[in-house]
Amino acid sequence: MAIIPGEETMQTILACVDGSIYGKSVTDHAAWAATRLSAPVEVVHAIGRREAGGGAFDMSGNLDLDERSILMSELSELDEKRAKIAMKRGRVVVDEAVARLKAAGVAEVSGKLRHGDIADTIADLAEETRLVVVGKRGEAADFAKGHLGSNLERVARSAKRPLLIASRAFRPIGKFLVAFDGGKSSAQIVERLFASPLLKDVPCQLFMVGEPSGDAGQRLHEAEKRLRTAGYAVSVHIEEGDAEELIARKVERDAIDLVVMGAYGHSRIRTFIVGSTTTEIIRRCAVPALIIR
Repeated sequence: MAIIPGEETMQTILACVDGSIYGKSVTDHAAWAATRLSAPVEVVHAIGRREAGGGAFDMSGNLDLDERSILMSELSELDEKRAKIAMKRGRVVVDEAVARLKAAGVAEVSGKLRHGDIADTIADLAEETRLVVVGKRGEAADFAKGHLGSNLERVARSAKRPLLIASRAFRPIGKFLVAFDGGKSSAQIVERLFASPLLKDVPCQLFMVGEPSGDAGQRLHEAEKRLRTAGYAVSVHIEEGDAEELIARKVERDAIDLVVMGAYGHSRIRTFIVGSTTTEIIRRCAVPALIIR
């Protein structure tokens, strides 16, 4: 049942919601995953420092001691009001997500508010988490320029659990694509797919950009064989060219519903770094992505 072999005790799907337009999509993706994994969902909203008050203010200038004291008192009151509003707003966001999950048929749902950065929250809850679901962009993202949310970048760099990055709107996952780079991490992705029921019986495309020779070719062949053994309907596709462009084009051309890829490719750096290819694929593709370390 585990999405990661050997981690059967980690049952919770962590749905990270904020006030962005991706909130409903995160909830819907979490409901889909909960059904596939037979797992409960915990909704979490992290109240960052900006929301809760405590921002820096320039206290310089020609203010005497009494004026500074008055100003500090007013700023303290303002911070307190902002913190209360952030708490009330966060509770509404969580309650709406919980209600939406229950309406979707998820029996076990809970919700909580956390203070601090969302990446830190996910790290704190890692031991009890099976899968993390986040939106591709948050409230602070620049939609006009197609920027990914800064929180997503931090989460992707630090998350120790599989990360499902929700697209703007949920649609049923009818087929998925594995971005197979031929490295050892690609073989690890296949092993996780082999062990997990999340995508079982969903048609799979193994897509490799580059020459399938040597170790890379052997790993591709073994991956196909391994997935077929697990019951997947697998097709293999190979193209030469720019990985980001070809993957984005194939996702659109073949109406792919989900892209599965590793957090890093051939890099030997063991600290978790999201490579430019991974980031660019997430940005370009209008479908959800499942990132597996």
